[in-house]
This record gives sequence, C-alpha cells and structure tokens, in this order.
Amino acid sequence: MKIDSVDLFYLRMPEVLDIGDGSQDALLVRVTADGYVGWGEAEASPLTSIASWIAPMSHSACHPVIDSVLGEPLNSPEDIYAISRKVRANSFYAIIQSDLTLSGIEIALWDLLGQVRQEPIYRLLGYKEATRKLPYASVLFGDTAEETLKKASEIRKAGFSAIKFGWGPFGRGSVQDDADHIHAAREGIGADAHLMIDAGTIFHEDVEAAAARLQALSDARVLWYEEPFDAAALASYGELAKRTPKVKLAGGEGAHNPFQAEHLIDHGGVGFVQIDTGYIGGIGDAYRVAQYAKARGVQFVNHTFTSHSALSASLQPFAGLKDSWITEYPMEPKSLCVELTVDKIEVESDGMITIPDRPGIGLEINLVAVKKYLVDTEIKVGGKVLYTTPTL
Repeated sequence: MKIDSVDLFYLRMPEVLDIGDGSQDALLVRVTADGYVGWGEAEASPLTSIASWIAPMSHSACHPVIDSVLGEPLNSPEDIYAISRKVRANSFYAIIQSDLTLSGIEIALWDLLGQVRQEPIYRLLGYKEATRKLPYASVLFGDTAEETLKKASEIRKAGFSAIKFGWGPFGRGSVQDDADHIHAAREGIGADAHLMIDAGTIFHEDVEAAAARLQALSDARVLWYEEPFDAAALASYGELAKRTPKVKLAGGEGAHNPFQAEHLIDHGGVGFVQIDTGYIGGIGDAYRVAQYAKARGVQFVNHTFTSHSALSASLQPFAGLKDSWITEYPMEPKSLCVELTVDKIEVESDGMITIPDRPGIGLEINLVAVKKYLVDTEIKVGGKVLYTTPTL
C-alpha cells in the first residue's frame, strides 16, 4: 500500500501561559493508506512544524517534508525507516524543525502499520512482550518549598512511589533555596520512594553552579540529576559526571536525532538517557537509542509530559527492556492533552502501568476533543494557499 494522505492539525488551549508546560498546544498528525488510519503527535511548535511540512523548496537540500512522505510505500517497518532517511536527506537544511515534524508523522505511520498487522508497535519492533513499568509523577516545583512539600505529599497519597520535580524556581535563586526544595520533595514523597530532580538546563554549561547542588541531591538520595546543562554541552556533562558517583546524571530529551543521544551516552557520562519519541524523529529512532543504551549499561527512560497518546508512543521503544524499568508519567497536563484520547494508561493498584496490548498505539483519539481545541489556520504564499486546516 502507499500513503494516501497526511494531515496536520494545530490544537491549542484558549490561553497559553509562559511556563515550562508543553501540554498547552499540540501538533496532531493523521496518516491514511488503503483505508487505514494512524495517529501521531510531535513535541513541537505546531505552526512552525506545519510550515516545514509545506514550505516551498529553498534548494535541493531544503525540501518541504511533504515531498518525502506522500505516495511512499508503507508495507513494513523498513518502509518507515526509509521514509525517515528520505526526509532527513531532502530536508537537511531545515533539519531540526523537519525532525520534529517527522516525529509526529513517523509515529502515525507505526500506528497505521499496527492497525494493518493487528499488532502493538512494540511487537513490530521485535519485542515478544512488554514489561510493566514503574511510573514516576512528573511535575513542576512549587513556587516555594512549602508548595513543593504539599505537592509531593499529595502525589504520594495518590499512589505514586516515584516523583520528579523540575523547572520552576530551581537554579534561579540560591543554593540553599534549591536545597530547601529538594529536601521538601524528599519529605513529601517519603524515605522509601524514588526522587528525581530536573534542573531544566538552567546552568547552561556552568559546571560549578550545577555542582553546588550535589550535596543536597546526595543527602536527599536523589536517583538522578536531570538536564543541568544545555543538551549539546557534552563536556559539562562529562565533567559533572566525574563529581557525582552517587547521583547519576540524566538527559537526552533535547536530542532530535539518535546520534546526539548516542554522543551523550558516550561522552556525557549519563546513567539515564531520556528520549522523546515526539522529538527525536519518532519511534524507530528512539528504539535505536534504547538498544544502544542497553549495550552500554545505561538505562533508557521516556520523556513524556503531554498526552496519553504521546505516553503510549514513548513506551513502545523500550517496552521489552526489563532493566529500563521506570517511566515518566504526565501528572499536570492541560485539559487539551487530558481529553485527547478516549482511553488512558492508568496507574494500577500496585503502582505500576501496563503498555496497551492492542494494535498500533493502542489508544483511541477523541475526535470531539480534537474539534474542541482545533485552531482554524491558513498559510498562503504569493497568493497561493499552501495549507488550510484539514477536515476531520
């Protein structure tokens, strides 16, 4: 079969706030082939991704993504890999945004192929079964240590035995302020739970500033110290890793291709590599990184802060890896992402989650919600309409 259509939908909350919360808008992708439909999401700015989909060619290495996808064969995983290679070759000079757009399309291709084969994506990748994962509640720090304590206590009462606090005020005040937040989080979640801290790249490449927080992290028995630096600051990662044998470093969500993630593993000294399927190029590239990490004794972790469709996509690449046992679980998404799927990946009575054993992503997109948050959009160049909001 061949790809008949690819439609990109711009979804947005009525109000978007200037906070570290990517669930306030969404780029949803629908792919059709021979009557089958697949859905995917990109972790991207929706309008700029739509532009990379249809923008007129700049030159031979800067084609719109559409040129490499429509009409292509889709009969096997190898066809999906071939499409990804073609996008990156033809859109080389628009590669970062093209990678993000490709991510949503690629996920939709896997979802569609899963519908055709009547198999979950993880089986198409080669895993015989999916192992259950421990979800960690992923939340922002409170504005004060007292708010962080309250949030941690409430999340523990909700049944989570792992929590990650990030962004917010962390790194913007004193070392003591950050220590207060770290210890408040530990107090709220309890002595027996897993605690992770996400610095949100606040220290850029400043090793000394990041290292100043290590004592509090160690005292609070933090499992990992996430993204203290910019994604490409490998030397800073590598230097800090030498100073923190007790608290492992984590990073990788900023990798928009597998090479960047592999370099972080090889040169950044991370103990956990965190990959967003909606950013790195999709499920196939995330699977490649998962296998690379496994071979080097690094744990693979998904990065997911939005919808359960994105969560399911992010679980597929490491579904069968028993040693990669923990998964990010979005806790505070906006209503757009809460409503985007009809069904959810629920936390079970023992605190674990099970990856859907259903075709494709395994979750149904809620078209009523899509209509509710859909932004009517038109892109016109030289008087010619290149894009209008697709019909559902």
